Amino acid sequence: MTEREEPSGEPSPDGSAPPFSGAETGQPRYEPPPGVGKLLVWVLLFVLAAVVVVLGGVYLT
Repeated sequence: MTEREEPSGEPSPDGSAPPFSGAETGQPRYEPPPGVGKLLVWVLLFVLAAVVVVLGGVYLT
C-alpha cells in the first residue's frame, strides 16, 4: 500500500487489523479524558490568569 492509498478495511497480509477500522464501521473514536493532574493544572492556570487580570485592573485604577 502506498502513502496515498486509502485503507481497504481488509486485514493486512500479516493478519493485523487495518489502521482506521473504528472509523469505517461508523463508531466514533474519542480521545481519552484528561487525568486529574492535567485538569488541575488547567484550572490553576485559569485562576492565575483571572487573578492577574483583577490585580492589573486594581493597579491601573
